[in-house]
Amino acid sequence: MGLNRQDKAAVIEEVKAIFAESSSLIFAEYRGLSVEAITALRAEARKNGVKLRVAKNTLVARAAAETPFACAADKFVGPLVYGFSADPVAVAKVLFNFAKKNEAFVIKGGVMDGKELDLAAIEALSKLPSRDELLAKLMATMNEPIAKFVRTLNEVPARFVRTVAAVRDSKEKAAA
Repeated sequence: MGLNRQDKAAVIEEVKAIFAESSSLIFAEYRGLSVEAITALRAEARKNGVKLRVAKNTLVARAAAETPFACAADKFVGPLVYGFSADPVAVAKVLFNFAKKNEAFVIKGGVMDGKELDLAAIEALSKLPSRDELLAKLMATMNEPIAKFVRTLNEVPARFVRTVAAVRDSKEKAAA
């Protein structure tokens, strides 16, 4: 049974809301995948903060009309699953890694910051470190000078204590 006008409007509003909080979109054809494979994809996406949506292409194109994702609306053809995320690397990693394991899952394209992405760009994006990894590296880089400074400051009294201990040991040996 098809959607009535109110249901279609609700789907459009839902997709618009997802577009509003996303910085990237990748869409792929899922024809021929088993239910188990789709369930595994959804679980992996959920774990990585990626939203997956299957909707009628015309409704998604309508929702994308006044957003940065409108540039790819003409490519919304066939049975597509749409992956959205605020972190462009997360959605690329999830969908590209899934496509490597499942031949029936074919990535058709994507959009990031209002620019269309081809398959090579999506593959390159999927090989970048995730946002969390980058933040961890940044924090480690920012922490290192402070840690080195603290170790340097700590070395002055430690050296003094070692010198006093060496003098004490040498006096004990001389007295013995």
